[in-house]
Amino acid sequence: MSNPAVPPRSLAEALRSRDDVSLAALLRARPDLITPVPTDLTQLATRAGTRASVVRALERLDRFALQTAEALAVAADPAPLEELRALLTGDGGDPAVSAALPRALATLREQALVWGDDDRLRLVRTARELLAPSPQHPSPTGLGPTVQEATAGMSPNRIQDIVTAAGLGSTHDAVSAVASLTALFTDRKRMSALLDGLPEESREVLARLVWGPPYGQVTADPAARLRRLLDLGLLVPTAPGTVVLPREVALHLRGGRAHREVEPVAPVVEPAATHRPQVVDATAAGQAYTALATVEELLKDWDEGGPAVLRAGGLSVRDLKRTAVALDVAEPVAAFWVELAYAAGLLASDGEADERYAATPAYDEWLEQPAAQRWTRLVEAWLPATRVSGLVGGRDAKDRTLSTLGPGLDRGAAPEVRHRVLTLLEGLPEGAAPSRESVLARLRWERPLRGPQREDDLRSRLAEWTLAESELLGVTGRGALSGHGRALLGARAGGSGPRSGAARTGGSGPRSGAARTGGSGPRSGAARTGGSGPTSPSGTPDGMRHGPGDKLPVHHHRLPVAEPLSPAEQATASAAAARLLAPLLPEPLDHVLLQADLTAVAPGPLQRSLAEVLDVLADVESKGGATVYRFTPASVRRALDAGQSASDLHAFLAAHARTPVPQPLTYLIDDVARRHGHLRVGAASAYVRCDDDALLNEILADKRAAGLRLRRLAPTVLAAQADPASLLEGLRAMGFAPAAESAEGDVLITRAHAHRTPPRTAPEPVPDGPPVPDATLLSAAIRAVRAGDLASTTPRKQTDAPPRATGELPRTGSAETLATMQAAVLTGEALWIGYVNAEGAASQRVIAPIRVEGGFVTAYDHTADEVRTYPLHRVTGVAELAEE
Repeated sequence: MSNPAVPPRSLAEALRSRDDVSLAALLRARPDLITPVPTDLTQLATRAGTRASVVRALERLDRFALQTAEALAVAADPAPLEELRALLTGDGGDPAVSAALPRALATLREQALVWGDDDRLRLVRTARELLAPSPQHPSPTGLGPTVQEATAGMSPNRIQDIVTAAGLGSTHDAVSAVASLTALFTDRKRMSALLDGLPEESREVLARLVWGPPYGQVTADPAARLRRLLDLGLLVPTAPGTVVLPREVALHLRGGRAHREVEPVAPVVEPAATHRPQVVDATAAGQAYTALATVEELLKDWDEGGPAVLRAGGLSVRDLKRTAVALDVAEPVAAFWVELAYAAGLLASDGEADERYAATPAYDEWLEQPAAQRWTRLVEAWLPATRVSGLVGGRDAKDRTLSTLGPGLDRGAAPEVRHRVLTLLEGLPEGAAPSRESVLARLRWERPLRGPQREDDLRSRLAEWTLAESELLGVTGRGALSGHGRALLGARAGGSGPRSGAARTGGSGPRSGAARTGGSGPRSGAARTGGSGPTSPSGTPDGMRHGPGDKLPVHHHRLPVAEPLSPAEQATASAAAARLLAPLLPEPLDHVLLQADLTAVAPGPLQRSLAEVLDVLADVESKGGATVYRFTPASVRRALDAGQSASDLHAFLAAHARTPVPQPLTYLIDDVARRHGHLRVGAASAYVRCDDDALLNEILADKRAAGLRLRRLAPTVLAAQADPASLLEGLRAMGFAPAAESAEGDVLITRAHAHRTPPRTAPEPVPDGPPVPDATLLSAAIRAVRAGDLASTTPRKQTDAPPRATGELPRTGSAETLATMQAAVLTGEALWIGYVNAEGAASQRVIAPIRVEGGFVTAYDHTADEVRTYPLHRVTGVAELAEE
């Protein structure tokens, strides 16, 4: 590590002075820096300064941390802490801003966006370029260029004229003249006197430009009020017809503040209503059962093969409308249920030539589980899902309509926003429902929008969809987080208090770093450590070293935020949620109430076996707290077609009815059964057979039978030129009750054939950037980076060979490499080697050779702190180390 007493001269030196805990916090907050693992700290610093990485880091800052970075971008480079504080608090000071500034600065330092001591704060160059004012990219502060930048293209004579008009002494060169003018504009007393001497019209012009944008348009012959400002340098021309308000002038007019409004504290999530926790839990449980029933009804409707898959993938608009009508919900809600079933692995395409959507084998397993476990499976699929049903009906980048189950619905930020919204609800008192506006305001503070994103506030829309979807699923009830919802987040997992290591976030800010995806998505490979072998544990419990130069690990300054649960923790939390939900769910009933108007009322959810038979025997007329079924001739015939007899139906109703079976229902069943199968339809193309020739005469005489093109073959047989299915449908439309028969003359029993896809896995979520590395990966990566850094910075003996670039591997011939290794074995000296592993990853190492034989060198590796064996043919070269 670097000497902590010497101020760092670069970001690489600042990173070199960090301990392992601080480096781990950086890599956890910015996981893109570890993919792949950098060879040394110099490469890590270079990667941390790339535009893509800096943009990602800036987008994940909270509002005050971002305002701090914006203030640094308009301050001197480097800037002392007092100058930064003055830009944020203004001349009058602000205790809240001063109190929050250390945390914001610690966040920027942790993420390697700011480095240097408090008296020399430096913003990473790429961040300064992104945030500093420029004509092409105005600063979020609304400030313009400095006097020096604005007068860069101005002639020296013109600058001298401005200095003279401002009452300053003339100078010998333009540089000193600009410095004199800057000193005037930054002197509060002299600047106030200068502005007081201006006419009111001129001060009004400055007031219009003070908060930005700082640019204005003037004519070739400006008015007197503008001419006075131009003469004094209070407005500086930048192009023909364009003037700018210098930064120093604007800061004076603003009272020293870089921002009009500074928000050092996160907005509080305000409760909009408060309910008794028992009411919330009961409401959520009722909605949870409705969610299970809706998913089951959806897949039952698609049991024999669902809608066709579009050529581009997804569900057609017409099929979505049909599904919405079948479920009796709005189309956006129907899209949510379809996407949820898909995310849970219960629904997929069958992969046939005529591809259709259907239930998967996992659906049958899901049906056999208890209701509480079925609910947790749905919610576990919802939490990490990146597919967003709310986007259905919108347009993609190519102006194509986004369809349900189609491509283009993945949004990597969805799991993080979903988890964050639920965590904010968890921070409220039990039974408290937040106001929508306060939740959105909090999220906007945690991740403020920059540039073009302001027009497409995806995070706010995701938050609104999360609030609606959590209510549909029964995670919340009446807008408040339910007891089983809290358990699902880990707050009461196993009946204990808040999850250890995860802070409650009632008033916390965001967690910086990449978005977590709720454990979703495969982790992309282990870290590549430059070919190093197994790592050895260090002396600290976490396997990381703490340097003497660090007073406190910077990640301790961050706002407390609960992180998503690991898969093992989520399984425990889900089991706890199921235990809390199970007693609240209604018990399935084994009876119905029969009424004389040929209806049956189910006063609650029915047992599955009872519901399945009743769905065949009757039609659902209405749903709600109680389901109303209606018996019709067509529904009774449907049951008879499925193989039931009249006696079976009477026995079924007698066994499951709490009221006597009404006579009209008994007569209906007997009447349909008596006529059922009296006519027989087979394949000729098709024929009709009946022992009653008078009935066949009636059919032939009916004008409605003309489309069937019937003709008599025998007194009891009619032939048709329609297929059997069309003939059955036509005769039933005429009021008859025909039955289909097989080639042997037996009645065909028609049962619904359940169509299932081959085994399918649930879709993998698409993470928003690289996944956050775990502790094991971080420890291995940091050891590899430190090893490479030690090898690259260790002094070497001077040789006649030309000097190498920083980080370049040593190059020597095989004979020289072998001779140097053997000599080092005799002398015990350490060597600097370049090494390329079997995967082609290059690294630099410092070793002390112990033995050289059989094409291998066994040595003590100082960078890995253990004895290792390296093949000589993979050593690119060696160099002796300097004696010091």
